[in-house]
Amino acid sequence: MTTNTTKIMLVTFAAIAIIASSAVASMQTSENQAYAQQVIPASREKTISVTGTATTSVDPDLLNIQFGVETQAKTATEAIDLNNEAMNQVIDAIENLGIAEDEIRTSSFSIYPIYDNIIDPKTGVYVRSELTGYRVSNIISVKTERLTIGGDIIDAAVQAGANRVDSVYFSLSPEKQLAIQDDLIGKAVMNAKSKAELALDPLEQKIIGVKLVSLSDFNYPPPPIPYYSRADAGYEVKTSAPIFQSEQDVTTTANVLFLIGDK
Repeated sequence: MTTNTTKIMLVTFAAIAIIASSAVASMQTSENQAYAQQVIPASREKTISVTGTATTSVDPDLLNIQFGVETQAKTATEAIDLNNEAMNQVIDAIENLGIAEDEIRTSSFSIYPIYDNIIDPKTGVYVRSELTGYRVSNIISVKTERLTIGGDIIDAAVQAGANRVDSVYFSLSPEKQLAIQDDLIGKAVMNAKSKAELALDPLEQKIIGVKLVSLSDFNYPPPPIPYYSRADAGYEVKTSAPIFQSEQDVTTTANVLFLIGDK
């Protein structure tokens, strides 16, 4: 009696173990199938790459002018002294207009030797180069929020001795650039999404995720406005020329790689 009971219990435990193992295996199979449905191997991902853009027109808040003095003399010391004297007069003249010292920067300073080619008058053949002097160039830039006095700054500088005016242009301050860029980034991304949706609709596809977003640099090329060439090269210098600011187009782009799937 005891032996039969023991056998029955062992058979029952074995059956229960088999059923439990089958249940666990079934659950693992179901979980693996569900996971396989959710995770798509990278090699089988379907994607669409779209570039979105956003543009706005803004009023610049900075005036930039670049000008300077070039002098020439037989010695480098003499050329530097002449240049310093003329540049000090130029700086005094523009500071009298209310330009602060921290609005003035040195853009470049250089000294060049000047050579003359010696030619044999009888044969017309080059003989040698002879050092005849030195040219000193000192270029400064003025960056100011006073947008309406560009013409006055140039007039004062030229009258005080500046013989080079290289460029005049308007730009954005870093603070304004950052504010505009933050606004345009979101608009560029939304533009990319809109383009992707339009392209996918006739294909019976839809956006199911985003794999990559790449943002471009802030595109604000300040167009230099040519004003004077070198005054000592024979060009006529016209003073009191009006300089008008205008709105500038600012653009940013966003490259977005969308994950797509069936509708």
